[in-house]
Amino acid sequence: MEEVKNDQIILKDYANGSPKETDFGKKTGRIALKVPKDSNGVLVKNLYLSCDPYMGTRFINKKSYLPPFTPGQVIVGFGVAKVVDSGNSNFKIGDLIWGMTGWEEYSLITDTKSLFKIHHTDVPLSYYTGLLGMPGMTAYGGFFEVCLPKKGETVYVSAASGAVGQLVGQFAKIHGCFVVGSAGTKEKVELLKNKFGFDEAFNYKAEKDLDAALKRCFPSGIDIYFDNVGGKMLDTVLLNMNLHGRIAVCGMMSQYNLDKPEGIYNSFCLVSKRIRMQGFVAFEYFNLYPKFLELVLPCIKEGKMTYVEDIAEGLESAPAALVGLFSGRNVGKQVVVVARE
Repeated sequence: MEEVKNDQIILKDYANGSPKETDFGKKTGRIALKVPKDSNGVLVKNLYLSCDPYMGTRFINKKSYLPPFTPGQVIVGFGVAKVVDSGNSNFKIGDLIWGMTGWEEYSLITDTKSLFKIHHTDVPLSYYTGLLGMPGMTAYGGFFEVCLPKKGETVYVSAASGAVGQLVGQFAKIHGCFVVGSAGTKEKVELLKNKFGFDEAFNYKAEKDLDAALKRCFPSGIDIYFDNVGGKMLDTVLLNMNLHGRIAVCGMMSQYNLDKPEGIYNSFCLVSKRIRMQGFVAFEYFNLYPKFLELVLPCIKEGKMTYVEDIAEGLESAPAALVGLFSGRNVGKQVVVVARE
């Protein structure tokens, strides 16, 4: 049976705070290019790996909606891959898929329920780690299903230049809303206004008074807040929400690896303004993927939606790429190229 070298990125030990490059290790093994007999799994060659903020919660030994990574084991995340061998009638050799895979050259995936077959290859394959993958479904489900937007409403997006935020803003514009985003550098703010079509944007790190910044951008208040960061930002936004506003809590990137998370002091606004604040995860909306594609694919082809990726080359670059995500080093969706078919 033919075997090939299989480089892998593993977790050495749990992180103390945000993950560091020293928390990762590299291991080289060998793997048979054949699915084991009587297996219902698929063997894939990994092409693109996705670096996502939620992964930060898996580097600490703490219960979340996903279990922590296991020291000594391969890092797992979303990716795009090509089927090399299959014991599953739903997938054949040569099929392209996206879903949960390992940070390695080849992966044997036994839980195929999390895999989506890629039928549309007239767009960049890397988009299936972002715009057409989990981040895209996060933006779609969170904005349309949780926020329930109405034309003309005001929308605020934090971490707006990231993989999810840039899409939420564009969905909001397509839906006829007024959209403001915040990001952490001047370069990212320019992207929001000139590339993604946000009506306004600001650098939250350059603002001495977040409350004043929000009042400047939203003199009539905020109807919808798509929260990616939590903490002080969420607390300040509560003061600026309108009556019957909606807050979709997508992530709390500023809080993931703090020893003592920041408190929320303006929660009474939820009562006084009758605000609905709801957390969600993308998996809840994966059943809407066909409907999502019906909206997004024409928008891409007609130039109504754009997407920015930050590409890191080679499996060995994955740890630095993911670590950089938590300091805002990336510009756009962070993708790691393992192979190009």
